[in-house]
Amino acid sequence: MRRRGLSGVEFVIAEDHAGLRSTVGEVLAEVAFQRCYVHFLRNALDHLPRKADDDCLQELRRLGACPWAGQRPDPRDRRSVEEARQDLAAWIAKWGTRYPKLVGWVEETLTFYRLPRQHHKHLKSTNMLERLNEEIRRRTHVVRIFPNAEACLRLVRALAVETHENWLEAHRYLNMSDLKEHKKTQLRQAA
Repeated sequence: MRRRGLSGVEFVIAEDHAGLRSTVGEVLAEVAFQRCYVHFLRNALDHLPRKADDDCLQELRRLGACPWAGQRPDPRDRRSVEEARQDLAAWIAKWGTRYPKLVGWVEETLTFYRLPRQHHKHLKSTNMLERLNEEIRRRTHVVRIFPNAEACLRLVRALAVETHENWLEAHRYLNMSDLKEHKKTQLRQAA
């Protein structure tokens, strides 16, 4: 993708896939990596006994909590990166000895705190990509048999363009001016 002109990548969200992680590390070394928070929570259930589910998992969910539209947010959920790290340190201190493997994973699920708060809800998981894949699957299933590979590719491209335009115009999925302002603020604070 770099050879074809990919540039400006700052953030990668992915499931815990060793090949993908090593490729991102090699090709996009300067990029922040975010493990999909939703998949992380699902994987966490595999490493917790049922009796610990309630306390440990509830605290874990709170670490990545974002106020959702239409809900009255808990003021504690509007954390900064520093506050999230403090909460993470407290969680690790409490659960680290009982669930060491789980503790090793959790830090890479909070990378989204580096972004503007308006982006947290959308960029802590791969849900955005999974929704696009689901729509492609649904639309291609309706057609069932394509006359050739190019016809399938045209449909997928059209869906990708339509989704992109919706994110830019209709829904304003991510407001990039928020990201620019966030970067300016970080530069000012660093100086």
